[in-house]
Amino acid sequence: MVQKVIEASHAVAEAVKLSRVKVIPIYPITPQTHIVEKLAEMINSGDLEASMIPTESEHSAASALFGAQATGVRTFTATASQGLAYMFEMLPIISGNRLPCVMAVANRALSAPINIWNDHSDAVSARDQGWLQLYVESSQEALDATIQAFKISENFDVLLPTMICLDGFTLSHVYENVNIPEQEKVDKYLPEYKPFVKLDPENPITIGPVAFPDTFMEFKYEQQKAINNSAKVIEKENKEFEKIFGRSYGNGLMELYRMEDAEYAIIGMGTLCGTARKTVDNLREQNKKAGLIKIRSYRPFPTEQLIKAAKNLKGIAVIDRHISLGSNGPLFEEIKSALYGRAKDIFVNGFIAGLGGRDITIEHLKKALEMAMKKEDGVWLF
Repeated sequence: MVQKVIEASHAVAEAVKLSRVKVIPIYPITPQTHIVEKLAEMINSGDLEASMIPTESEHSAASALFGAQATGVRTFTATASQGLAYMFEMLPIISGNRLPCVMAVANRALSAPINIWNDHSDAVSARDQGWLQLYVESSQEALDATIQAFKISENFDVLLPTMICLDGFTLSHVYENVNIPEQEKVDKYLPEYKPFVKLDPENPITIGPVAFPDTFMEFKYEQQKAINNSAKVIEKENKEFEKIFGRSYGNGLMELYRMEDAEYAIIGMGTLCGTARKTVDNLREQNKKAGLIKIRSYRPFPTEQLIKAAKNLKGIAVIDRHISLGSNGPLFEEIKSALYGRAKDIFVNGFIAGLGGRDITIEHLKKALEMAMKKEDGVWLF
């Protein structure tokens, strides 16, 4: 194992190299560009044996991702913000054809107004398109989750694409200590890719046929089953990863902090969870029984695990870095839906924070949790 001080974007690139990816379609967009630039350096220097396809747009990159994966090779791409929006047509096509692609999304606000900084409006807006979504907190987790994503997606009980969501700039460009595992260990954990099916002139098949009304729902039902299956696979791979590399992230789906006797909890995703840990520590010093529930897997959503974690809580403050305009924060709605009828007497309120890269401070999170303690409705945290 080698320890390096690198930015999260380069940690993702290291994971892609270790995963022996063969085809990388790319189109640069801030703040994910450092990922594919680093991969280009690796290919040019001979450190990575792969084909990089510079495309004319993000839509083209997603289309090339589809085509390459369909031929039976391991693929990767990365994007952000409007780039993910431009890929949108291809997202359900890739997942509907059960292609286990992996894509890093350096989360960035969707325009307008034009904004290059972080929130979750890009990936969260794509939550219904059949992709698994893992949100990471650190550069180390970005590397580890990328390797895990290939193993999870390629499982024959899943066969769905995965997004690794890392906060743009807030994480993607931040330098941290990262342990880079040995190639031999990664090969042990992640064997050579063996596709379930592939395009082959010697064995012709159809990929992407027309589905009439008498079969379309059955296809979607199978996708839903696969996403449900993925929850157990994510948990399994989190344990397997820990056995080999000595690191794990909660149960793989969510991570708990000081929840053993907590009466009130902050719930969030991504880098805000680091600030939330400090907030919880500060509140504990004031004899307030606070805790943190970090949602790592937004799709599949960890409903059963959340119910178990929240069973002794009196109040929850859900922090969203995205708003479904005209409604509320999507994570807030997910939490309410998961707990409805299953957990009594828990006051759940939602807060919109950090849009367009606005800082989320300890004071913001203290205010949110204290409002949950007082059963006050949520607000926008400016």
